Amino acid sequence: MSAHDIEQVIFDVTSWLLVPVLLATLVALAAVLIELGRVVVEVLQRRERSLARLEARTSEAEAALFGGDTAKAIRRLDPVSSSARMADTIGALVECAGRADWDEWSAKVLADFDYESMRRLERTRILVRAGPALGLMGTLIPLAPGLAALSRGDTAKLSEDLRIAFSVTILGLFIGAVAFGISLIRDRIYSQDLSDLEFVAASLGRLSPQQLAVEPS
Repeated sequence: MSAHDIEQVIFDVTSWLLVPVLLATLVALAAVLIELGRVVVEVLQRRERSLARLEARTSEAEAALFGGDTAKAIRRLDPVSSSARMADTIGALVECAGRADWDEWSAKVLADFDYESMRRLERTRILVRAGPALGLMGTLIPLAPGLAALSRGDTAKLSEDLRIAFSVTILGLFIGAVAFGISLIRDRIYSQDLSDLEFVAASLGRLSPQQLAVEPS
């Protein structure tokens, strides 16, 4: 196989990649718009967050646990839960308050919450890199046939290829920029969620089995 044959194979492969790259760009665009809608909802769910309310609700939950009412304690903390994941984590912490191995157990529960938050962040962090990468591929792939068309004097074909190239570039940069903004916002609000959970865990960690009206589950 000659060098020319190898070049032709590479050219054919890159030409075949154009349609998958265009489709992947559209999928990434749809994904980032969906994530944008989700992050708006997540921000709105946290608009009433305050330390004073967190302290008050935690104190009410402690009082309910002193009375042996675990379900009431969970209900008292429901308003400070910004998401279903956060509510589940608070429920796990409340139900296990007073355990002898509280430190290890609460650390595991909080770590699992943090890992889940990181998993959600990974979706947009991937798009931060994938968007510009797809845009660059979508720019370079049409240039080869466009330059070939230019050498033949086919300006119409060149114009069409350049239109595709520039359009995909813009979409790729848009996807990366929006995904980067979403990642920054989620990193902040998820870190604050974890901080609130750590506050609840620290408060519940002061309780001992002797202080509770019933033995912890």
